Amino acid sequence: MPLPFLTGLRVIDLGQYLPGPHAAQLLGDLGAEVVKVEPPDGDPLRFLGPQDSDGVTAAYKIFTAGKTVVTLDLKTAEGRAALESLITRADALVESYRPGVMDKLGLGRERLRALNPRLVHASLSGWGYGGPYATRAGHDLNYMAVGGGLDASGLPDRPVISYLPVADFASAQQTALAVVAALFGRERTGAGCFLDLSIMETVLGWQGINLTAAARGQMPNRGEALLSGGVACYRIYQTADERFITLSALEPKFWRGFCAAVNRPDWLARQADALPQSALTAELAELFASRSLADWQALLDPVDCCFEALPEIGEIAAHPHIAARGQLQVTPGTEPLVETLMGLRVDGGTPPARAPWRADDAAAVLTAWNNSTAP
Repeated sequence: MPLPFLTGLRVIDLGQYLPGPHAAQLLGDLGAEVVKVEPPDGDPLRFLGPQDSDGVTAAYKIFTAGKTVVTLDLKTAEGRAALESLITRADALVESYRPGVMDKLGLGRERLRALNPRLVHASLSGWGYGGPYATRAGHDLNYMAVGGGLDASGLPDRPVISYLPVADFASAQQTALAVVAALFGRERTGAGCFLDLSIMETVLGWQGINLTAAARGQMPNRGEALLSGGVACYRIYQTADERFITLSALEPKFWRGFCAAVNRPDWLARQADALPQSALTAELAELFASRSLADWQALLDPVDCCFEALPEIGEIAAHPHIAARGQLQVTPGTEPLVETLMGLRVDGGTPPARAPWRADDAAAVLTAWNNSTAP
């Protein structure tokens, strides 16, 4: 079952693809009732990528779980009227259109406020509502680039694409947090509000350390900072069987434990070598390449030194810690679906489960909402 914190609250999800729908889904995990409004052709995510035997992608099923889906053509007066009826009974609206789209639909900020002054309207756009990029197209890679999420990460000779899309997921979580905060504020003021959220600015919000270093002329080259590969004790290394391990022995006590385990006391003082520690890194790379992943796990798993094997994606579900924590919800079958639930447990409980998505007609949802208490 979802968590009870937002029970009784109603959320309209007008989002498509990933960020907006995931934000609304998180609100559903916290107990809100989420109705996803889609155009007659459906959310494009239904058909983006490999499709299951029913013609729908697994990605769509994953991000629509826990919601009721209704189809409305917002380009028609009838469709807009139906949505407006839902809005009058809703607590929050989450959408991820470019700025100006809601106005073209006749559902701009003033209209929404007139329909429901208590509504929290969260608009998660790529660049935000102001500035020269406000209506510019973009995707995760563009937002990561401009927001500072790419330049400092990756290999020394080039940045790398993160997968899955970091900005999309991070902005979804920030949106859910902002909606919850606004709903809490509404309890004090009685008034809703408009939330202008930007996917790019979510990434930008993490960049204070790097921007400060750059302003001071102290920004390391890519792959040469403390946490980007510049120190030998915080790296990814390859094993003899072409698998990978992670070592994060930043604190001296963890480095001492590692050096003792591999019988290299001569490396102890070299943790303080100047960055980038190319020579020491090469020595560790040679060491890890001398044995298999299983050998390193047998030696270092018992050692308190921040060592972890790097599991392949297909191995993660069976990882003993992940299996024990119960965050994965698996629908078995010839086309299994593996959902990652919200990583939250309250008072020793389990992560909030999600019901499968279900389609419903707008009239049924309107009737149910109209028979409930107004927000």
